[in-house]
Amino acid sequence: MRRHDREILALAVPAFGALVAEPLFRLADSAIVGHLGTPQLAGLGIAAAILTTGVNVFVFLAYATTAAVARRVGANELPAAIRQGMDGIWLALLLGLSVLAAGYPFAPALVDFFGASATAAPHAVTYLRISLFGIPAMLTVLAATGVLRGLQDTRTPLYVAVGGFTANAGLNVLLVYGAGLGIAGSAWGTVLTQWGMAAVYLTVVVRGARRHGASLRPDPSGIRTCAQAGAPLLVRTLSLRAVLLIGTSVAARLGDASVAAHQITLTLWALLAFALDAIAIAGQAIIGRYLGADDAAGARAACRRMVQWGVLSGVVLGVLVLLARPLILPLFTGDPAVHDALFPALLVVAVTQPVAGVVFVLDGVLMGAGDGPYLAGAMLAVLAVFAPVALAVPTLGGGLTALWWTIAGLMMTTRLATLCWRARSGRWLVTGAVRG
Repeated sequence: MRRHDREILALAVPAFGALVAEPLFRLADSAIVGHLGTPQLAGLGIAAAILTTGVNVFVFLAYATTAAVARRVGANELPAAIRQGMDGIWLALLLGLSVLAAGYPFAPALVDFFGASATAAPHAVTYLRISLFGIPAMLTVLAATGVLRGLQDTRTPLYVAVGGFTANAGLNVLLVYGAGLGIAGSAWGTVLTQWGMAAVYLTVVVRGARRHGASLRPDPSGIRTCAQAGAPLLVRTLSLRAVLLIGTSVAARLGDASVAAHQITLTLWALLAFALDAIAIAGQAIIGRYLGADDAAGARAACRRMVQWGVLSGVVLGVLVLLARPLILPLFTGDPAVHDALFPALLVVAVTQPVAGVVFVLDGVLMGAGDGPYLAGAMLAVLAVFAPVALAVPTLGGGLTALWWTIAGLMMTTRLATLCWRARSGRWLVTGAVRG
């Protein structure tokens, strides 16, 4: 157990800092924009949900790359590992430019789809259109991060994340208040930071590729292979994003105060999720390496230990949320209506953290094993259970608290059941440099 603990902590602790970069960006944006007014914060909430979807549906760029590179590392095939990572980066750039081109003209329609009020909609469109220019950078960051994680390096992403968060906060304050750009300044500050992070990652990965003799040129067959390997995880992630988008759509129909409180709750929930996912990221790298080295017993033992870490982490985070609730409320807004909606929603988030801890860990373990097809099917089943219940919340007279019981309670418990069944079956333990 001590050997596994050392492996997990060596990767998970630095990974935590890198994983929380995006929600910390949103937290900084929410704190700064929230003091411009409730319509601005509500607009940010709608735009942030759309943008997060635009990035996170392609999270397979990080997760699939981590697993594939780690397997090659375990099999002692380092040049092939880096070449596979470069294919993922090229795929990320192509996808990012496609999202930008498709999303920009449809920004007003996307905002209307979420039922934004007349006061919030203009702010949402402004933030969304500017922020779309950062999507190619963020997808590049995802793919490059996957390469480094697969190489068992989570320290470099930590350093980039710390620098990025610091730059983002400073630029947001400067552009929102110093330059008087309002919500547009917040969006531009984040976009500039995202491109700066991408430049740093590319510099690190390119140097590594040259050092090991890996080609930097785009390889159509390699890019196609990366896309095919990531397709099941794309289905899985789209299903998960559908859950969260349904939640935001329902919250928007409960009024500006509810959607503003939902935005703050969702941002904090994402921060907690990424904190728990730090163990899962360690799991992806460790499980992939063990399976690549034909050590199924080591992979199973590491899985058991990571689940224990997930439970403990969930309990600790839940207690911290309970204790911090009185401090969280005034940080983002002074609107009493938002406070009233936010306080009980945070309680739901707190009590469900132990379940979330196991869910995120097992999700990472199965990703590290390359078990994408199962994860895709399981998440579609979760969506089928969640959607009708969540959509019925306004009809049944429920408020934001009821909505969050469906998100953090029903949805996460259903995921727990599907992941535990798969983990116990042992069918994910497929060894070799490439999963057959």
